Amino acid sequence: MDVSVVLDSLNEAQRQAVTAPLGPVLVLAGAGSGKTRVLTHRIAWVIQVEHASPHSILAVTFTNKAASEMRGRIEQLLGAPGGGLWIGTFHGIAHRLLRLHWREAQLPQGFQILDAEDQQRLIKKLIKAQNLDETLWAPRSVQGFINSNKDEGLRPKDLRGGDSSFRQMVQLYTLYEETCAKSGVVDFAELLLRAFELWRDNPELLAHYRRRFRHVLVDEFKDTNGIQYEWLRLLVASEGHPFVVGDDDQAIYRWRGARVENLQRFRSDFPHAQLHRLEQNYRSTGAILDAANGLIARNSQRLGKNLWTSGKQGDPLKLYAAFNERDEAEFVTHRVREWLAGGGNRREIAVLYRSNAQSRVFEEAFIAARIPYKVYGGLRFFERAEVKDALAYLRLLTNRHDDPSFERVVNVPARGIGAKSLDILRERAQVSGSSLWDAALAGASNGDAPGPKAAAGLRGFLALIELLAQQIQGRPLHEQVDHVLKASGLTEHHRREKADSRGEARAENLAELVSAARGFASQAVDEALPPLESFLAHAVLESGEAEGEPGTDCVQMMTLHTAKGLEFPVVFLCGMEDGLFPHQRSMDDLEGLEEERRLCYVGMTRAMRQLYLSYAEQRRLHGTDNYCEPSRFIMEIPQKHIEEVRPQVQVSRPVAAGRFRLEEPVSAVMRLGARVRHRKFGEGVVLNVEGGGSTARVQVSFESQGTKWLMQEYLEAL
Repeated sequence: MDVSVVLDSLNEAQRQAVTAPLGPVLVLAGAGSGKTRVLTHRIAWVIQVEHASPHSILAVTFTNKAASEMRGRIEQLLGAPGGGLWIGTFHGIAHRLLRLHWREAQLPQGFQILDAEDQQRLIKKLIKAQNLDETLWAPRSVQGFINSNKDEGLRPKDLRGGDSSFRQMVQLYTLYEETCAKSGVVDFAELLLRAFELWRDNPELLAHYRRRFRHVLVDEFKDTNGIQYEWLRLLVASEGHPFVVGDDDQAIYRWRGARVENLQRFRSDFPHAQLHRLEQNYRSTGAILDAANGLIARNSQRLGKNLWTSGKQGDPLKLYAAFNERDEAEFVTHRVREWLAGGGNRREIAVLYRSNAQSRVFEEAFIAARIPYKVYGGLRFFERAEVKDALAYLRLLTNRHDDPSFERVVNVPARGIGAKSLDILRERAQVSGSSLWDAALAGASNGDAPGPKAAAGLRGFLALIELLAQQIQGRPLHEQVDHVLKASGLTEHHRREKADSRGEARAENLAELVSAARGFASQAVDEALPPLESFLAHAVLESGEAEGEPGTDCVQMMTLHTAKGLEFPVVFLCGMEDGLFPHQRSMDDLEGLEEERRLCYVGMTRAMRQLYLSYAEQRRLHGTDNYCEPSRFIMEIPQKHIEEVRPQVQVSRPVAAGRFRLEEPVSAVMRLGARVRHRKFGEGVVLNVEGGGSTARVQVSFESQGTKWLMQEYLEAL
């Protein structure tokens, strides 16, 4: 391969990073600066110029989509398949290691992965078995305790002292670990912790992987948590060549364990690490970048960089002060229409907000205006109930002792095995120290099953699973899945759900699962597992990565956290009010406030051409009316980059905050933003007033009827 293919498309800063001498390298990559390009070209450079074997390269990122894209780009650069490369997410690579070394990891060969929902269901069962009150011991809280300790590398035996509540949490953690070991299942956090312990406790195995993976590259390094960092440091040691890429200004996941300080820690652990900054932005206009730079400069403990562009300066940011949340939504709708009228596409527009609860008003406004939209963050394919039912059947075929899967489908379709029968079965399993499968098998063989109807149902279920396991042997993966769906009765069960109009859609989702299996089999690269087990692991690892359907032309709506990594020509950053953004919980905490500021910076740098900021004087959220102050982040943006915009109204209104105060209203008979009632259209909010006295016309946004102009005499003030 010609080296120019690797270097010619890079700018000078990118080229310096890609060609850096072997050894520890930290690349501080700003938003839109081409970090993925640098990572992929670095791998091609190491293979072509440093003559590294593809087998010596381990590349880690945070989503399966990013890993797939990285592999594709590398193969394109090399002009050859990259089969020897290990490229994947932390969880995916940890899973691969544990499958290869299940004995050393003290796991059963056919271990299965619990997703978050199954994990919470198991914890709920343990809380009930301990006769604890769920209002005091919420399953989600216990789940968070377990996962956060695993993220820090802490087992129950490492947690000592504390008050009685803490000791009860540790006991639940202990019971949870024992139950998982008995069932042969691991959760997401366990994958990482067990992979770390695998290397830590097996020096010869660790030495083997240190010799093999001399080149370790990590994307989004600032999002690593404690156990991920220790896992990487253990692998690299002093002989490896770590190449890590991250941006401390975009670290927004502290709430789920990410440590932005790992960037500083890397420089401490590798004092001779080379530092490269990527500051040229290829996404946004100069005005947007200057505004974002001015905001993020308020944060302390930054490694420091300043984004710039060789492109246009562009328009200043537009700031809109709304009367209330409905006025805010009307403003956004109006500007969306303007963009579309100018020849733009709906998919080029993003509405970003701090809280999911903010989406409802925008959805209502878009529906009234007949503007198609998509809300990111809904259930993805592998998270849908009918798909999870199918996966539970398949998991039982590979591991009979998978209790969460057993519980999920033992009575789906219905077999007369109710909650009481399951409680009896759980109790027997607990007393005998066995899995639910073994407890059911023992009860069926000695006639000691819970009730005649449940006994018949259990015997039928056990026989069905054994029969299915025999029938799918030797078949292609997609035929295995198809046969299980039909022979188990799942497809027909969901199709018959007449009371639910989504029944046919659920059956179609099950058909799509067969297609997914066919596609997976054609591109699978992991030969360490049988096809079905590999597919099941893929399904769990894929769940939770929210993304929209490709090719859909609709306005994109999402939280700021979801927007990270995306870009749009037009961005609306809504709800810019103190208490909402920054969030109330973070306003008195320096670390929390700085993370909120980074989140705002992320939102701003999603915009390519136009960026709108909006706030409301009054906002009804969670059923409560609140009078709001503009976000401090608005004040922190250099004011020369902000232009205030007003609605096309014949009256003006007071704006409740400092420098943004406009003149007092001159002709408003009814106060703008006031709530009114119409006998036919119901309750609404005043958006505009024309004229005065009895002939005044009032524009009202009704909760269920959209926006209408009416004579004042037909409205009653509330």
